[in-house]
Amino acid sequence: MLPEITATTQYLGTQGNGGRVSDGRFVTNDGIHVYRAWGVLHQDLSPALLMGTAYTKAKATEALSNAKAEIARRGLVVTVTKNYYAMVVAQRKYATAQAGLDQAKHFMDITQDLEHQGQAPHSDALKAEIQYRIQKQAFDESRFSMEDTRLGLAVILFPDFNENFTVVDDLDSAPALPAFPEVQEMAEKQNPDIRVAMETMRQAELDVKMAKTAFLPTLTIETDYGIEANCFALNCARASFPEAGVLPNLGYFLTAALTVPVWDWGTLRSKLHQAEYKQESAKAALNLAKRTDISELYATYDEALIARGALEEARRTADLATESLRLTTLRYQGGAAPASDVVDSETTLVTARNAYADAQVRYRTLIATLQTFTGPF
Repeated sequence: MLPEITATTQYLGTQGNGGRVSDGRFVTNDGIHVYRAWGVLHQDLSPALLMGTAYTKAKATEALSNAKAEIARRGLVVTVTKNYYAMVVAQRKYATAQAGLDQAKHFMDITQDLEHQGQAPHSDALKAEIQYRIQKQAFDESRFSMEDTRLGLAVILFPDFNENFTVVDDLDSAPALPAFPEVQEMAEKQNPDIRVAMETMRQAELDVKMAKTAFLPTLTIETDYGIEANCFALNCARASFPEAGVLPNLGYFLTAALTVPVWDWGTLRSKLHQAEYKQESAKAALNLAKRTDISELYATYDEALIARGALEEARRTADLATESLRLTTLRYQGGAAPASDVVDSETTLVTARNAYADAQVRYRTLIATLQTFTGPF
């Protein structure tokens, strides 16, 4: 938007006319030796410049880039959240598998002791050993899963491969879910997807404005200050006017040009039509983005509500499974329950604890996904 200043120095060596005249053979040169040393101030005063259209479009482009960067940042939060809590759950499942293995080993020892004492059939010892081997395999799988998720998280966290880190298990302190009106209000103010669509439409509107201003005249002003003489000096005698003596060479001249578009075979009108088509497309994209985001916001919030309810149910189920295994084991030792009940209780406990951990991760992930619409809360 500001004028530009350039400096140029030239020497023009022109073929003469055998000394019969002092000028060179070219009309623009008044001598066979011409020196130019100019400082040039140039400014185009176009309608787009006077109305600040290009500057406004640049600000819209900046806002669009910031909105896209915010989308990328929020998407990164979701990705890190998933990988982080996948690592936490993998550690939990590893601990659960280890506890399940210890319980299966303990029950196998009980059945074997009772068999040796003649108080339990050999089938109970077989069931207990089968359960132990199943839990041993599950333990090995959980250890591999934990190591694999650790590697995946390390790739995200560090520029160089590094496994020297620990994660904090804070799944039990998940943030509360705000009321939907509050979530909707935050989404209306801080949704980057809507900002991208709005800035895209703003850019399209400015493109239409710039295309329309191209039909208007443009004024160009150029001021040159310096020397253009037959000698490279501030003062010298003119070869064509020797009687005038030494004259100053330093001076200026001003050029003002008004350019009026008259006919361009429809190029400007074609560009205007293209800009108008893009504007209509941007409006349609904005309307679609608003409807889509509202739909996705409702769906994500509803899923988060269900996940929060399922989280409480899974926690209660895990507590009940723990108590059920304890009671069933005591009943078996008292001869009031078959071995299959203990095996079923062990399997139920491991399943319930893993389901509780999965429910916690699901809720955390949905909170992070919901924050892509609303920002942090």
